[in-house]
Amino acid sequence: MPVTPDGTVYAVALLVTIASGFLFGAVPVRQTLRTDPYEVVKAGAAGCVVRRIAVRDVLLVVQIAICAVLVTSSLVAVRGLLRSQTVSLGFGLDRTMLVDTDLSMAGYKEGTVAPAQRRMIDTLQTMSGTEAVGLIDQPPLLAGSNTISIYSDTMTDLRPANAVANPVTYKISPGYFQAAGTALLAGRVPTWHDDKDAPRVAVINQEFARRIFGSVTNAIGGYYKIRGGARIQVIGVVEDGKYTSVAERPLSAMFFPVLQSPTTSTWLVVRSSRDPRQLTSVIRTTLRDVDPAMPFTVETWRSEFDNGATLFGPRIATASLGVLGAMGAMLSVTGIFGLAAYSLSMRKRELGIRLALGAQRADVVRTALGRALKLLAIGSGAGLVLGILASRVLAAIVYQASPRDPVVLTGAVAAMALLGALGTWIPAQRALSVSPLMLLRED
Repeated sequence: MPVTPDGTVYAVALLVTIASGFLFGAVPVRQTLRTDPYEVVKAGAAGCVVRRIAVRDVLLVVQIAICAVLVTSSLVAVRGLLRSQTVSLGFGLDRTMLVDTDLSMAGYKEGTVAPAQRRMIDTLQTMSGTEAVGLIDQPPLLAGSNTISIYSDTMTDLRPANAVANPVTYKISPGYFQAAGTALLAGRVPTWHDDKDAPRVAVINQEFARRIFGSVTNAIGGYYKIRGGARIQVIGVVEDGKYTSVAERPLSAMFFPVLQSPTTSTWLVVRSSRDPRQLTSVIRTTLRDVDPAMPFTVETWRSEFDNGATLFGPRIATASLGVLGAMGAMLSVTGIFGLAAYSLSMRKRELGIRLALGAQRADVVRTALGRALKLLAIGSGAGLVLGILASRVLAAIVYQASPRDPVVLTGAVAAMALLGALGTWIPAQRALSVSPLMLLRED
């Protein structure tokens, strides 16, 4: 959707920014106004009363923890998005074209839909280089999914509460599994003889067979019921796939012959050895010869998958978390730098005396930046723990999201260490350049 920020958006953003500046700026101003002048004069120029746990320390820890959560989450999202590109979908995207049409839009009625669909399939099969052509009412992961309740063959009370499963349901033509590249594990696929005059049959997936029949072998020839009492015989079992989301757990699925469950929604799957760019124009010409008035779109299955809603959530999550992680990293570097620089300025005279007495440079740096590094470690540890706890939320969006992934944990620790190094580099250089002689001259 178009995003066009107007004056109101910028005005609100400006007001929020100004309000945030006043809010957090008021805290140190209030502390300064409450300071007793007599105590300051009595303490001298080098005197300083520092509370053991300051508000700024708590805020910095929270800031670092949020940054660590965002960095961890963004790494998890990236890893999940990469995994989703290689996950087994139960069908093949390469060398496959999708033709989308709805025959009702072309004026086809109930009795003429099935003959038109078969005529389209037969015509496309005559193209050179075509390996298989099949039909499905809605491709997995692209056009939603329908579910229906099923019952055991012995069940007579077909109320929803007695259903044994609610598998996703598809309507297919002969040749679909071959065109889609879905492996047949047992039995057979539908043929054009499985029409409305033949006994009701279906092909189910492996998860369906395991849950309802116990095994693939037991499923072949078995029966189950659907709403209305119709008995369905299992004629084949195919491999499991992804049907609604790449992040889903294994789902039961069943495939009905299109002649026994007619539909005007038509997605033709064409598997060919030809170049998709050439095949697109050939498909258009071929279907125009079948019916010039038929509306349809032609696209590769890979393009439909990459540009569709399947990966929209993971991609948006990855981009959003990446941007927020970068912003959190910048704020954390600023906060660490500010605390380290403040600690150094408050202890500059002490550090000069330590150097004059023979302290090692490494000890001086550790003394000057120890507090900032300690807060960085506490905040990073808390953020990593929260990132791990957020895995369930990410798992609903990103495929196989796991903050416990060694690559993610290593990357998060390395990123937070890098942020600490960036935030303390300049203060460390200043600590090493402290000159006791210059401090004595100043005093």
